[in-house]
Amino acid sequence: MAMNLGSGSSSGDPEVMMDINTTPLIDVMLVLIIMLIITIPVQLHSVNLNMPAGNPPPPTKDPVVVTIDVDFDGTILWNGEALPSREALQSKLAQAAALPDQPEVHVRPNKLVEYKYVAEVLAESQRLGVSKLGMVGNEQFIK
Repeated sequence: MAMNLGSGSSSGDPEVMMDINTTPLIDVMLVLIIMLIITIPVQLHSVNLNMPAGNPPPPTKDPVVVTIDVDFDGTILWNGEALPSREALQSKLAQAAALPDQPEVHVRPNKLVEYKYVAEVLAESQRLGVSKLGMVGNEQFIK
């Protein structure tokens, strides 16, 4: 250890120290860093799910499926049966929409049919209140 004896001034006053004591500052910073590390929550890379317990109830019954085919010339087939007019399609769709348990309506357009015929069927279905509507056979349009 060294001792500062002064610069040899004749007066008895000690010299003013110009250095800052950084030791307490470093101690405080270390304590703050440790507190920060402790309080950071542990990051878990998982998703918590509330999974149902027990066995699921068996399905009550299979859904009724109605298939509407739109042929290349605009002919509409209801479950394989050709419909003579648009009014016949509208009445069938209205009957299906009026049922308490609506059937699933699958629209299957031909690859060569014009879009307007398919759009008319979809618009009529929506207008008459058919809620379970889907397109089937889309794989034929993949090139």
